[in-house]
Amino acid sequence: MTERCPAGQSWVARRTLLAAGLGLALSTRAAGAVPQAGLAAIARDIRPDLVAAASAALARHESAIWSRDAIAIVDFALPSATPRLYLIDLLGGTVTTMLVAHGKGSDPDHSGMLAAFSNVEGSAATSRGAYLTGEAYDGIHGASRRLIGLDPSNDHAEARAIVIHSAWYVGPEIVARQGVLGRSDGCFAVSTADIGPLLARLGRGRLLYAG
Repeated sequence: MTERCPAGQSWVARRTLLAAGLGLALSTRAAGAVPQAGLAAIARDIRPDLVAAASAALARHESAIWSRDAIAIVDFALPSATPRLYLIDLLGGTVTTMLVAHGKGSDPDHSGMLAAFSNVEGSAATSRGAYLTGEAYDGIHGASRRLIGLDPSNDHAEARAIVIHSAWYVGPEIVARQGVLGRSDGCFAVSTADIGPLLARLGRGRLLYAG
């Protein structure tokens, strides 16, 4: 069960977005930044090495990630039938879990397990690494959010049109019926019930880390 992500060229001018983020960086960080120990404490039920990688990404991309009140971590080592997107409210200290699909190029047998990451255009695979959340828009999948890859492992995300969107093939009813979610073309596809809260809490300038 697959459905294509929106195709097209890079929509967000990376330089413009990062420059805008820099302009708000000082005030936003003062309000939203938390120590690494704080993230580890909040995310104690998430794989520790993944939390450490997300914390390192926050530090490594300090100038790009200009809003730090919330982040998302996706654990693609878990099967697709398990809620593996963790939306972490760093100010409130809460974690919300959601189902999320991976790319069909990462799971050609549709086993429900991600077998490999790829950053290659046309691979229809999921890419690992740190993403900066971009603007929200209405596309062929409805409400969506653009993503900018910040690492060498995902820096083709814009060219590949990798975004957050909802899909009919993601949801508990799909898991109940077939045991696995459908697959995207590499996008982070969530359920129609979850897309609104996810886009609202994970606004522009925030970190999504996939590993």
